[in-house]
Amino acid sequence: MHECGYNFEPPMKTPLNGPLMIEPVVDYFLSLQEKICTALEGLDQRETFSLEQIKPPTGGLSQPRVLANGQHIEKAAVQFTHSKGPALPPAATERNPHFAGSAFQAAAISLIVHPCNPHVPITHMNLRFFVVEASEPVWYFGGGYDLTPCYPVDEDVVLWHQTAVDAVGDHYQSFKENCDEYFFLGHRNETRGVGGIFFDDWTEGGFEESFALVKRVGDSFLAAYQPIFERRVKTQFSEAERDFQLYRRGRYAEFNLAIDRGTKYGMQSGRRIESVLASLPPLVKWVYDYKAEPGSREAALADYLKPRNWL
Repeated sequence: MHECGYNFEPPMKTPLNGPLMIEPVVDYFLSLQEKICTALEGLDQRETFSLEQIKPPTGGLSQPRVLANGQHIEKAAVQFTHSKGPALPPAATERNPHFAGSAFQAAAISLIVHPCNPHVPITHMNLRFFVVEASEPVWYFGGGYDLTPCYPVDEDVVLWHQTAVDAVGDHYQSFKENCDEYFFLGHRNETRGVGGIFFDDWTEGGFEESFALVKRVGDSFLAAYQPIFERRVKTQFSEAERDFQLYRRGRYAEFNLAIDRGTKYGMQSGRRIESVLASLPPLVKWVYDYKAEPGSREAALADYLKPRNWL
């Protein structure tokens, strides 16, 4: 697994009772889920999101929402979970092994958009909060968002990163480097896309400041993605470009199934597998020993799949 080389402070001792602390985070994530689903329905202009509410036996709530076979969105999943358990899953303790076996609560919102048009990028966002009931209870936030175009356009990538700067300020450079490092397919020697921001084990400034940062990230997502979607959604595309989109979706599936900690966490925590794997693309294609034609836009993508300063 490709691990991030973070140098964050150790998770902070919580000054509040865990369940009391998690309630405002749950409320915010649920409101953000509704806001993003409404906006994506507006972008698709035809289909709407399903709504399920699943109460796990250990407590909490899983609320998966999926839009499928839309006019402009082939598949989008916006998932909310509030989970509780007697012991953290292994994927949640890889970076903090001393928490192994500790009871926990976690709240998260995670989304993925797979557009129909190859010129509209895939996007992903995740925000999460853990309260770990260790010998001395601790809490921490994590999350971020990233962009995965098949046919990148510089002005779109700059907008994406500038919006992230506006959201996180001086933290941008370290969060960007974390994103470049985490969303990396070592077996392909390429980044998943053009990056964004990513952070973990975040407690800086105490709960209120950390939560405010998370809300700025969540509230900035649509400002970053919606203009890009609207710019590219009416671009004409060929069957060859559609084939290339399906081929590149294979990289997305490889990352999610082989590398992603969130997928592993979902599988190990006993969550409903349909919800865990909802991020996977609906159609995908693997082509043996694919080589793009030199000088083509498909070949040009390789120059974007490496860390770069976009601003």
